[in-house]
Amino acid sequence: MKISIFGTGYVGLVSGACLAEIGHDVVCMDVDPVKIANLNVGVLPIWEPGLDVLVDRNFKDGRLRFSNDAAQAVAHGDVQFIAVGTPPDEDGSADLQYVLAVAQTIAMHMTNYKVVVNKSTVPVGTADKVSAAIGAVLAQRTGDVPAFDVVSNPEFLKEGAAVNDFLHPDRIVIGSASERAKALMADVYEPFMRNHDRTIHMDVRSAELTKYAANAMLATKISFMNEVANLAERLGADIEQVRKGIGSDPRIGYHFIYPGCGYGGSCFPKDVQALGRTASQIGYDTPLLDAVEAVNKRQKTTLFTKLANHFGGPTNLQGKTIAVWGLSFKPKTDDMREAPSRTLMEALWEAGAKVQAFDPVAMTETARIYPDHPLLTLSVDKYAALAGADALVICTEWQQFRAPDFDEMELRMPSKLIVDGRNLYQPAKMQAAGWNYLSVGRAAVTV
Repeated sequence: MKISIFGTGYVGLVSGACLAEIGHDVVCMDVDPVKIANLNVGVLPIWEPGLDVLVDRNFKDGRLRFSNDAAQAVAHGDVQFIAVGTPPDEDGSADLQYVLAVAQTIAMHMTNYKVVVNKSTVPVGTADKVSAAIGAVLAQRTGDVPAFDVVSNPEFLKEGAAVNDFLHPDRIVIGSASERAKALMADVYEPFMRNHDRTIHMDVRSAELTKYAANAMLATKISFMNEVANLAERLGADIEQVRKGIGSDPRIGYHFIYPGCGYGGSCFPKDVQALGRTASQIGYDTPLLDAVEAVNKRQKTTLFTKLANHFGGPTNLQGKTIAVWGLSFKPKTDDMREAPSRTLMEALWEAGAKVQAFDPVAMTETARIYPDHPLLTLSVDKYAALAGADALVICTEWQQFRAPDFDEMELRMPSKLIVDGRNLYQPAKMQAAGWNYLSVGRAAVTV
């Protein structure tokens, strides 16, 4: 089947590579000529495990092509996916200018029936706006006007596991009232239905809301657990024991109940905010969503607060050197959007402290965000980041941080102070080894 995808960012590129992998003929279109030129020589704009292999294989086999020719892309695909960004506007609502621009572009060049698919995360009612945008362009034509349908098909991809999530979906949500569109979408996803039908059909607005509701629910679990962790710390309880106690209840489960230093990324912060803004536009208050966002913003400051308190106040961080392990908002990605590490580092710099940082894949992205920052050193490995540091702060739970050589760490960092934002180590073992160890939701260990 011939498919066109507008946008070669995270969603568009993963979707395009995976749809090509199962045999579809895919053209990925982007208005950025540099990005397209890079993709055509194998340089990807994002880091995602396994994606480079899929792109390379399907590009060489001719099932995946990259273009900045919109007319060519529209002519190619029976199904046109819109997978461009929807960044937060100044008031927190999703900015739909790129989505609507693509809709207008499709309308300008279409000559036959098309299914236009909203793959971007968009507010309820966006399909109506896309349909209106296409209709307005088509209304200016004379003669035969092609028909079209707009479908909502939200993505449910986890950064760091996106390829597997796409190729092995737990559900495929299709929002449409058109039987013709449903039939074409069934052809798109038929290869995923060999064992059982994972498709959930619903109306368009319900499909649009499903995506926001899913992310808001997961964000709520994270903020709730962080709230309980802060309570546990003050009440003398151990949040890791509490987590096991509540996670064993199958109604709760263990997913997304790990305490930490707050969630980040391109989805949760933006989508919680956008859903709240959608509610306010129709006059409905969402105090729970507001609290989820407020708790998360506060949680991102907890690492700096713990560090500052240990040294007797923020002013005493002046001139200190702090090692930071983990810069991406989660493991297996180089995405630093809304990452807790950024909140920490910017607070440290404001206090006059130096940062020596290491991340397995996000170093290039860090250098792009903070070019030539005078108080930032990007280290070649995790141990190099510790050289002469007054403390180590762990922001991201990369696997290579879980079982480090503590003897080597002590040689590099005699201060033996760790502020652990992901609870990677056991406090009793750290105390026995003579480390000062501050974690989340557990009593501080000092020696």
